[in-house]
Amino acid sequence: MKYRHLISPQTQTYQLPEPFSLESGEQLMDVEVAYRCWGTLNESGDNAVHICHALTGSADADEWWGPLFGEGRTFDGDRDFIVCSNVLGSCYGTTGPISLNPATGKPYGRAFPAITVRDMVRLQWRLLQGLGVKKLKFVIGGSLGGMQVLEWGKLYPDYVERIVSIAAAGRHSSWCIAISEAQRQAIFADPNWCNGNYEEDAPPTTGLAAARMMAMISYRATASFQERFGREIQEDGEFAIASYLRYQGQKLVQRFDANTYVALTEAMDRHDVSGGEGDYLAALGAIAQPTLVVAIDSDLLYPPRDQQELAQWMPNAQLEWLSSPHGHDAFLINMVALNELVMGFLNP
Repeated sequence: MKYRHLISPQTQTYQLPEPFSLESGEQLMDVEVAYRCWGTLNESGDNAVHICHALTGSADADEWWGPLFGEGRTFDGDRDFIVCSNVLGSCYGTTGPISLNPATGKPYGRAFPAITVRDMVRLQWRLLQGLGVKKLKFVIGGSLGGMQVLEWGKLYPDYVERIVSIAAAGRHSSWCIAISEAQRQAIFADPNWCNGNYEEDAPPTTGLAAARMMAMISYRATASFQERFGREIQEDGEFAIASYLRYQGQKLVQRFDANTYVALTEAMDRHDVSGGEGDYLAALGAIAQPTLVVAIDSDLLYPPRDQQELAQWMPNAQLEWLSSPHGHDAFLINMVALNELVMGFLNP
């Protein structure tokens, strides 16, 4: 597959020894999980940390969260056994739409079963069991990663000691669903889409690029774009911001798959820690581990009220603010400040 060359040489693969059952009732056969490790698991298996990545992320957390790695930082390989796994449904080594369907011998494509954030977490738990991890000191993630963190807290209260959810909500809002749907429709409108049954050498690049451009707008904030681009016009007569968005769209096309983008955004839209059944606030109240909720004051995608709600209803949660002009993406930009917030929570 074309995305395999983007996977780090340090990435390992765990093969599930049995079928994996999804929330939908469907089963996946021959499931693989791509993951990275740093540090050493101790004899008691209780010094582990798990990192959950965002929508288009990979298991290579040291590449996209580098300032959080190192001695005395959030991820210290001399202290902890750190694991980051690629999520179910992604295109960076874990079973997803680009994987071969054992029943047909062809890539799943759009026929890949509907998945949920909870499915992602249950698969991560299976991986950690296979690695011999007996307990997690903490689980951490931002955006889609933060959603996974909340599910970890709910599903495995005796397995996870603490959780850190950054720039995320306990359920996807109508605002987020609307943005995701607009992005998917851009992909569906691409002439190469063909109901998701496109050839590897002719993917719907135009649609995926447009979806990424929309996403980038929601990931940043007015002040961020104004400060960097303003109304600057380049030598070619184009607005600098327009050129930047096109660049970001083309950059994603080179490293990501359209069916994967559709599958993961649909999973995010289904996100609801109550499972869509019962009382949502009661579900938050059942997540009782010591919790750090990080809100970004300029976040347009998951605005601070989402994190304030989490902190209000989760009984052992504390809310901290990451102040930044950069919007939702601040957790991938203002990383030194983020590391300080997390270390303050881990070592009060």
